[in-house]
Amino acid sequence: MLAREIHALSARYRRDMITVDMGAITESLFESELFGHKKGAFTDAKEHRIGRFSLAAGGSLFLDEIANLPLAQQTKLLRVRESGEFEVLGSSLTEQIDVRLISASNGNFASLIAQGLFRQDLYYRLNTLEFRVPALRERPEDILPLANYYLQKHGAKYQKSGLHLTGEAQKLLLSYAWPGNIRELSHLIERAVLLTQQSMI
Repeated sequence: MLAREIHALSARYRRDMITVDMGAITESLFESELFGHKKGAFTDAKEHRIGRFSLAAGGSLFLDEIANLPLAQQTKLLRVRESGEFEVLGSSLTEQIDVRLISASNGNFASLIAQGLFRQDLYYRLNTLEFRVPALRERPEDILPLANYYLQKHGAKYQKSGLHLTGEAQKLLLSYAWPGNIRELSHLIERAVLLTQQSMI
């Protein structure tokens, strides 16, 4: 949500923001996904594919869960970050790209760098501005407004209107530590909406 807001408030808002879950890309498909490939570049490359960097040209590329990126791929990303240049897989031509990179992670980078799992030079290249989003347990004043937001959202989704949380339910929400943060809160409220047979939860 923060990445979308940064993009929307920037001079690049007329161009696309492309999102990539770095933890979901296998090492073998990394270059193809991010930089694209030419037809015939490898066995299953039956047609030309445009990479995420090209799709985000002039806009923003959001790299979610960046800490999950294997070391071998970190080197390739570092090159693009430093020079703005890359090659489409199967092509000998170097392309230049203008993309704002926004990345997110819940990883502890000091620890990852110390263990040799994340390149320090890439970290410094990515970390121009850093925003720390506090865990939900650190901002209890947000719990009930968010719970009510999800109550209305999921209520509309399942055609259940007029739902409210009892005082006891609110106390329980406020006393819980929320290790899964906002996602956990959203799923808990959705489950409650699905199971309730009355308007008071």
